[in-house]
Amino acid sequence: MNSLENNLVPLVLGTNSTNSTIAHRYGLEKSSKKHYCPNCNKKTFVLYIDSETGDYLPKQYGRCDRESKCGYFLNPYKDGFAKAIWEQKQGNKTAWKPQQPERIKKPVNKLKRAFIPFEVFSLTRGGYEQNTFIQNLLSSVPFPFEVQDVEKVVSLYHLGTVQNGYRKGANTFPFIDVQGNVRAIQVKQFDVQNHTTGTDFLHSIIEKHHTRNNKPLPKWLEAYNKNETKISCLFGEHLLSKYPYNPIALVEAPKTAIYGTLYFGFPEQPTNLLWLAVYNLSSLNLHKCQGLKGRNVLLFPDLSKDGKAFELWSSKAKEMQKHFQGTYFHVSGLLEQFAPKQDKAQGKDIADFLIKQDWRLFRKQVTKDKSKPKPQPKETPPREKSEKREALKETFFSQPETLAKVEVFKPEFSETIKREIPRNWSKEITELENYFSSIELPTQPIKLNKCSTINDCPLLIESHFTAVKVNKGKRTYLPYLNRLKELKQALDLNSKRYEIR
Repeated sequence: MNSLENNLVPLVLGTNSTNSTIAHRYGLEKSSKKHYCPNCNKKTFVLYIDSETGDYLPKQYGRCDRESKCGYFLNPYKDGFAKAIWEQKQGNKTAWKPQQPERIKKPVNKLKRAFIPFEVFSLTRGGYEQNTFIQNLLSSVPFPFEVQDVEKVVSLYHLGTVQNGYRKGANTFPFIDVQGNVRAIQVKQFDVQNHTTGTDFLHSIIEKHHTRNNKPLPKWLEAYNKNETKISCLFGEHLLSKYPYNPIALVEAPKTAIYGTLYFGFPEQPTNLLWLAVYNLSSLNLHKCQGLKGRNVLLFPDLSKDGKAFELWSSKAKEMQKHFQGTYFHVSGLLEQFAPKQDKAQGKDIADFLIKQDWRLFRKQVTKDKSKPKPQPKETPPREKSEKREALKETFFSQPETLAKVEVFKPEFSETIKREIPRNWSKEITELENYFSSIELPTQPIKLNKCSTINDCPLLIESHFTAVKVNKGKRTYLPYLNRLKELKQALDLNSKRYEIR
């Protein structure tokens, strides 16, 4: 009999010899046999046994071995069962009746999420002269970028450098949420072609340093290590409130988001894509994408053998669209359609194709389109505007970015740039407008292909025409025009099927 039972017996029965005999009649089963717990329904329950008869007591009497997670324990001496049996044996009447014990609801100890302190994060903001990734952008890639653009993208996404230790020269990609909390800092090492050679996390590097030197971990790191997930927001999420109207380009890796921004332009223009990253293929989920509600989201999964990555993201995008009203997810099939099998087997991403192109050709189109009328942004309700302002109030990341100082010895670059003439979409747009205005649009969902279903045809047509009219000739928005063509084909096909019937 354990100490708890020994303390309970005198309180319930007294200490005379008769009661002492009763106290030893019932005890927990000594064997390793377990039963189902009446509280948590796990097979971790030890029943009480009557030592005189060898029978089990009613199933509610016993103790669950899951003391911290369940804690169920009902003692026959404590609730009056033992005394009632003794009274009956003596021929005495007793009014005691067994009661159904209440289930124990253990309080859920939800640990408050810990973040990387701003002081730790700020130590990464420098050392760009030894940052391989940054220096490659300025000198080693096929078409080096301008210093001011690199400084701008570094400041926009708060890129940094590991300045000491075995990861010296590595680039840091911080995952900062919309409230300005630093949730994780990914560390990446690159070769001269900006291919990844090593991956780590800043908190892990700090932990290894303290362990090797027999130093206790900082309190913030002890708390941070208790987080169930480290990367729990999007890379670039802190930009969502600052640029509330831009369409979103969602990719797997932060590096790809940086390349996308440098090629397709910065999000100051509301028609430009805002590039964000989820971290890796399996990281795309409903919780992480909460901040994308109400946005147009274009997803670019990496290539994969047999198109498994494309299929996975298409399935997830379809599921998320059901939960996010007013949000449009489209998974780009551009790479799947045109990339050779070798690139698919190697798992290349859109950055691997962009880096081979001259970024100036992309920027020329953006510059020419600045004079065109901008689409009217969707009005945000006052309450939502207030919430967005409060979310970023008094945080470092809500302030205008101070450009990082990046220096490099610029190589001579006298290569003649071939000017690309933007494609004119006017004729195709007019034909499509005439078509959709001449038919009765369906009210039921229309399946475009095995990965896409249009639930609201009028809404899609309106939004897509707005995008293509404002962005004629911009390759980024070609999928919008193609999707309108695809919808026309689907409607024509459905119409023919109906006529046949």
